[in-house]
Amino acid sequence: MASTGRHRFTRKRFTAAAVALAALGGGTVYAIDSSSGEAQAAGGCAAYESVTMGKYWINNNTWGADSGKGWSCVWDSYQSGDTIGWGTNYQWSGASSSVKSYASSVLGWHWGWKSQDTGLPVKLSAKTPVKSKWSFKVTESTDSVYNVAYDLWLHDTANTDWQSTPKHEVMVWLNKDGGAGPLGTKKERVKLAGAYWDLYVGDIGWNVYSFVRVGNTTSADVNLDDFLQALVRRKLVAATDYLSSVEAGTEVFTGKAQLDTTAYSTDVG
Repeated sequence: MASTGRHRFTRKRFTAAAVALAALGGGTVYAIDSSSGEAQAAGGCAAYESVTMGKYWINNNTWGADSGKGWSCVWDSYQSGDTIGWGTNYQWSGASSSVKSYASSVLGWHWGWKSQDTGLPVKLSAKTPVKSKWSFKVTESTDSVYNVAYDLWLHDTANTDWQSTPKHEVMVWLNKDGGAGPLGTKKERVKLAGAYWDLYVGDIGWNVYSFVRVGNTTSADVNLDDFLQALVRRKLVAATDYLSSVEAGTEVFTGKAQLDTTAYSTDVG
């Protein structure tokens, strides 16, 4: 779940060397100056640090940092058309039941709009395809409690801004470890996108629906609208609601690890 604040948007670029150097931890990502060959601090570890990558942006979303101690960093690794690669590493302590950060790729709304060229929002009644491919790996150096998940935001209007409170939040968990579990209670098991998922229903001021995959995976090739239409059929969300955002990243509760997205794309329409 992402935070509910307005965030300062800045652009930082990282070389491929940043990916390797970030694994060293310490709360700082470094880039290599191509002229001197020397490592130079490039940012990437500040709360809500952002990296713009075409129609997406990477958000170092540390919305739950107050529930523990630690750090999170983000960097980009490559971009080819609408396919991107990026990474995050982190180290958090504190309550294992509280999310500290959700470093993620953002397409569309996130308490405001950073890019208008996203294809969003779309009305659920239109059944617009939202096709996403995601390949990633998790390198865990200390026991970590986390998930790797999509986070979809729904509103009852197409005209959203930074003040707009979501109507629904829909999470699609692809991978989890350390006993991480979703908000709410289990409703049923469903089959979607060639796999089985446990559907959980919760409320944090807006409704949260979580599809938790039965068995971890490190890749996805899905139409995210399939999950939304499953909720429409169950009358949990309305066909008149709008999908305004697709985020993809890792919710971290505690521990030290690194997530590398080797390829990610989401196309609307």
